[in-house]
Amino acid sequence: MTKLMTVGDVADYLSVPKSWVYDNWKRQTIPFRKVGQSLRCRPADLEKWFDRQN
Repeated sequence: MTKLMTVGDVADYLSVPKSWVYDNWKRQTIPFRKVGQSLRCRPADLEKWFDRQN
């Protein structure tokens, strides 16, 4: 099983602050899912999302 990425992991991957990730996850359609109260993202889903960005 692949480890899910946290908001911090996604911020590091995109080289942006965590606040940017939180502010933009809905607007930018970053592929997060809620796990309890936390946001998590599959690395493969983030790669696909990133590849679709202009």
